[in-house]
Amino acid sequence: MAIAISNSPSRSGRIGLRATPAQEHLLRCAAASSRKSLTDFILDSACRSAEQTLLDQRLFLVSSEIGEEVLQMLDSPAVETEGLRRLRDIKSPWEE
Repeated sequence: MAIAISNSPSRSGRIGLRATPAQEHLLRCAAASSRKSLTDFILDSACRSAEQTLLDQRLFLVSSEIGEEVLQMLDSPAVETEGLRRLRDIKSPWEE
């Protein structure tokens, strides 16, 4: 899942944050060392963390019946279709 994050200057959403003085100081120092505004630094960091959180969701819990059904589908041979045949017959760029 890829979420496009726009870097356009027109930002319309607002997010309010409360931070301790130590947290604010840390964020301001990190933003300055990155040569970014505090807003840009916080948004970039938060979006990077949010993307990683969403990508890390790899564990899916299902009932044993559904789990068995999925395993059977994975173990069974692929159904030969015209589209699959055409895809299989296309040479890779490094094979040409």
